[in-house]
Amino acid sequence: MFDILDSKIHKAGEIIKKARHVTAFTGAGISVESGVPPFRGEGGIWEKYDPQVLDLSYFHKNPGKSWITIREIFYNFFGKIEPNDAHIGLAKLEEAGILKAIITQNIDGLHARAGSKIVHELHGTLETLVCTKCGKKIKSRNLTFKALPLYCDVCQGLIKPDFIFFGEALPTATHQKSQEEAENADVFILIGTTGKVMPAALLPHQAKSNNCKIIEINTEPSDFTNSITDIFLKGKATEMTNRLVEKIVEDGWQK
Repeated sequence: MFDILDSKIHKAGEIIKKARHVTAFTGAGISVESGVPPFRGEGGIWEKYDPQVLDLSYFHKNPGKSWITIREIFYNFFGKIEPNDAHIGLAKLEEAGILKAIITQNIDGLHARAGSKIVHELHGTLETLVCTKCGKKIKSRNLTFKALPLYCDVCQGLIKPDFIFFGEALPTATHQKSQEEAENADVFILIGTTGKVMPAALLPHQAKSNNCKIIEINTEPSDFTNSITDIFLKGKATEMTNRLVEKIVEDGWQK
């Protein structure tokens, strides 16, 4: 016998199976079960560290201090985390030809590590570093981060992580591709995003204005839930994504 949640998952699965273009939109909540702490709120990173280390002007004036904290927050910790079932589930949907792209606000690189191929990282990624002078990019996994700050071996410019600092705009090409997804999608799957981070949070609203169906997975209602969400699946990202993927892929989905 179906309960209300079973009924919602069934309905969401049917909508996705009939869709022409499905896009996922993910936030910090999808990575919580991988052990990634949130930045804001109780237990968040900014309770322990001063957020000014990610302010662009502060970084340029105090690169050594910023880099030491950045190393501790990101590169001593994030390299140890692994994708969870929610990341893996989305990769399965892409492999099956159902999910066309992921737009993520996360910088942890877990979608790519789970096997997803088309990932638009709105806020950049930990996987690369960039020279602030010549734009050269470097794979972060090749570095030890022992001697800080880091400088470019080509132009001696200051190197920073290749993600968005406070005071920086979203990367133009990635933002444009994400907007195209919002225009083309007929289903958006929102996972672990509160809707509070701008301008990223505008994308689901843009999709909704183009008659896109919004399926939301979150542990608690978000700013999207009562405004644009069509089906709200309340629960952990891993459990809800697993159940949705099982409904779609293992239920004999065919394109």
